[in-house]
Amino acid sequence: MGSSSTAGAEPEHHEHEVDVLVVGSGAGGLTAALRAHDRGLSVLVVEKAGRFGGSSALSGGGLWIPGAPAQVRGGHRADRDGTLHYLEQLTEGLVGRERLVSYVDNGPAMMAYLEAASEHLRFVWKPGYPDYYPELPGGSAQGSVINVPQIDLRLLGDDQERLLPPPAVAPKGFWIAPNELVDFYRLRQSWKGKRVFLRLLWRMVRARLLGERYATMGQSLVARLLLALRERDVPLWASSPMTALLVEEDGRVVGARVERDGAPVRVAARHGVVIASGGFEHNAELRREHQPMADPSVSLGAASNTGDGILAAREAGAGLDLLDSAWWYPAVAWRPGNVQFSLNERMMASQLIVNGAGERYINEAAPYQDFGQRMIRGEEDGVPHIPSWLIMDERCWRSYVVFGHLPLSRIPFAPVPTGRRIPDSWLESGSVAVADDVAGLAAAIGVPAENLHRTVERYNALAEAGRDDDFHRGKSVYERYYADVTLPAPNLAPLGEGRLLAFRLILSDLGTNGGIVTDERARALRGDGSVIPGLYATGNATAAVMGRSYAGAGATLGPAMTFGYVAADDIAERAGRPALEDAPGSAS
Repeated sequence: MGSSSTAGAEPEHHEHEVDVLVVGSGAGGLTAALRAHDRGLSVLVVEKAGRFGGSSALSGGGLWIPGAPAQVRGGHRADRDGTLHYLEQLTEGLVGRERLVSYVDNGPAMMAYLEAASEHLRFVWKPGYPDYYPELPGGSAQGSVINVPQIDLRLLGDDQERLLPPPAVAPKGFWIAPNELVDFYRLRQSWKGKRVFLRLLWRMVRARLLGERYATMGQSLVARLLLALRERDVPLWASSPMTALLVEEDGRVVGARVERDGAPVRVAARHGVVIASGGFEHNAELRREHQPMADPSVSLGAASNTGDGILAAREAGAGLDLLDSAWWYPAVAWRPGNVQFSLNERMMASQLIVNGAGERYINEAAPYQDFGQRMIRGEEDGVPHIPSWLIMDERCWRSYVVFGHLPLSRIPFAPVPTGRRIPDSWLESGSVAVADDVAGLAAAIGVPAENLHRTVERYNALAEAGRDDDFHRGKSVYERYYADVTLPAPNLAPLGEGRLLAFRLILSDLGTNGGIVTDERARALRGDGSVIPGLYATGNATAAVMGRSYAGAGATLGPAMTFGYVAADDIAERAGRPALEDAPGSAS
């Protein structure tokens, strides 16, 4: 191996050497590590945080993979060319066709490989959860969201404490499978919803009796990947941030400097480094520079995501793009560190959302990425949109699941809010206001009363007619997914007389999605488009293959895992490793 340097430093002894170094332990990095090992390469995963999983462990755990084996088993075959056309429309020329083709073709292969790789890696299709733009050519009303089943974390043994926990730890047994969520949100509207609630109560009893520790969503996904890596004895170092890449004089990346147990370690990577270290959502300086409307303290991404991998790649010559972009989400902040995103609430009837001028400005049920982008544009146009206010009436509060509050009579010692009263902690947070009429509510939230009166009257007239001529809420099948199907217009009902509530919506995000520019093989590219030998990247450390769009639930993790898989295959092929001919989805 030739001499290497970090920013011109003298060559030093390599204290650790592997074929592939993976930086970051989210789903993309773990998939890359698993695939690289199975292609005959020695692998090391280094993680900055004290626990593994990153933002993947905090996520919903869904993967948007049209054509995945789980979808085919469910009787639905996505049209490959239609999917590609759908993505081309959404990305609006920001992403090269070769990269889109790589994602569409390799996603199903990656899923097939994982299912063959370990008994722990099991996936299910979520039928009927539409793409976010199902009416576009190539979009799907059936959807392409792939989830993982629940898993008992006790399978990890002592390693369960190495998994990054969610920010709000639920009571024992309090878990809902992804395919149950839509029914749970209809707790008062359907018997299916009531059955899910009863199952939830029974799970809590079982957990206390049997010590079960079931997890779902992102927790289950990362746990399953960790179990598969443990079967192979792949080393994972926690509390080991990468501080710099090792670059030879010809520009080839040959390893990285890592800090482990407070001491620097130089790790040589004979065949490649994969940056999978997440975005820069908690880097206040970078966000001020590139995303001035964003507040890093309310991001839902992992706290360790400060852009280390992106900055190190830039030092190595990588081009960067889409730094102004993130996976935006409207949310409510109950207190510091307790931020709850808004999803089903924006699809409910008897509610509307207004800006600081007291006016509607968007289809409330729009995909969260669109919603966040519209909030930013409104601010740039000089009208306060951050915060906005989600206004509902008493009927809405008593009928639907609202930010985790269950529309039930008060249940003493319940793990979530119940009853008609608004929790004191919510009122004290300043994120919810209550009034007896529109004028009182306008005063409470600081918007012009005349404008809010006019907005409510207009909305009520549209809702009475069952058609939102202003913003077309409920026209898309996606917008009706969590809506009240017992109503003639599932998303629309007038605000009634009596008490009104307003929830303060801020701009949050699931992480940034701009960073290292990569090609269809997940190779990092310089600003002139040339390849940086030995450097690969995936996930939120890269300029997203989705551009500034969001095709459907799982459009973050699906690409992260796919391009982690692609990176491992490219490294293996360049290292002369044979293809896995006995595994479905193997590279040819």
